[in-house]
Amino acid sequence: MMHKNAQNVAVALDVKDLHKSFGEKIVHRGVSFQLREGEILGLFGGSGSGKSVILRSIIGLEKPDSGQILFETQDLTSLTEWQLTNIRTKIGYVFQNGALFDSYTVEENLAYPLKEHTKLSDREIHDRVNQMLELIDMKGSNDLLPSELSGGMQKRAGLARATILEPEIILFDEPTAGLDPVNTKRLLDNIHKLKSKGITGIFVTHDIPSAFEIADRIAILYNGKIAVIDTVENISKSDDPVVQAFVSGHEHDQEK
Repeated sequence: MMHKNAQNVAVALDVKDLHKSFGEKIVHRGVSFQLREGEILGLFGGSGSGKSVILRSIIGLEKPDSGQILFETQDLTSLTEWQLTNIRTKIGYVFQNGALFDSYTVEENLAYPLKEHTKLSDREIHDRVNQMLELIDMKGSNDLLPSELSGGMQKRAGLARATILEPEIILFDEPTAGLDPVNTKRLLDNIHKLKSKGITGIFVTHDIPSAFEIADRIAILYNGKIAVIDTVENISKSDDPVVQAFVSGHEHDQEK
């Protein structure tokens, strides 16, 4: 069940005042933002700023020290592992490396979530897998193993597996990292296709041009908090020193 924010926009996910430390290192000092239904939110931040930790906290792979992550009236930070299993069918995670099962074929990788979480027949699962492979321009790759795929194909297959259950929210963790321009464009084209179907997602990246192309709004994580959150248009024109330093600095060294 969605709730509305002050601007009367439906909120898919509400992150409130997250704090997280790893030993002496403080990563989050009160991270708060709202993900609106039907938008892709680009999330920028330097290395070690805790961008991926936010995504991992949303699906329960990390536990914040304090704060709330509200989704469908539940606080995800308080759920048991068993309750999180159900949540993970509604929130897809696109890992940086594709995270495919090495010993499974492409078809077996994509079929796995459907076999685990649906009552579809083998024929229906096979048809669904083929639809996804067509969507990501990998038709006919059903019997290939991950080791037989290029890096770009592995990422696209990972994208397909993360979205095959039609989750309500998709978390993209550095999806274009390590890809050349051609494969980056292919992956972004695939995400655009999903976007045209109305997906909601968070797009964590160092790749500012890709984020500007795919996101509706941009949030910048700086000094443990969301320093700025605004539309792509406003961010690209902003004279805010934090925005300027981030955008111009990363154009020269995207992995800094």
